[in-house]
Amino acid sequence: MDTNLVIDHGAPVRQFSVMLPNRAGAFAALVKLLRTSAIEVIGVSVQDSRDATIARIVVSDPESSEHIFMEKGIPYTMCEVVVIAMRESGPGLLQCLDTLMVAETNIDFAYSLMPSQDGQALLAMHVEDYEFAISVLHQSGFKLMYQEDLSR
Repeated sequence: MDTNLVIDHGAPVRQFSVMLPNRAGAFAALVKLLRTSAIEVIGVSVQDSRDATIARIVVSDPESSEHIFMEKGIPYTMCEVVVIAMRESGPGLLQCLDTLMVAETNIDFAYSLMPSQDGQALLAMHVEDYEFAISVLHQSGFKLMYQEDLSR
């Protein structure tokens, strides 16, 4: 990873994909566990199947969350996501998608996060090349959010 990118812009937002049993209350138990350490879930996307559920989450404190998952034996993976703040969610979304399409970069998945403290819509995207997408979006004038912006 280009360390200048982290210094110039900020630490990438990390998303956890957590495997949960497919039963009532499993996700609520995970959120309660994180809240006991003052960690807030600020973005979530849930994929359910018959046997297991994958919860993609963005949290206010990824370091502590990772420690809790390891300590409790909760299976997870982690990846970096691009987070964009938009004043106008509809037009902003289309402009963002068009910008990435012109740059010929793919979006693997996307979901919205809780609104920012100033009420802006936030979109999390996992892209094929994080550094390239950050560069393209930054040069196109999009407001990008980094982990320190989300850690409330």
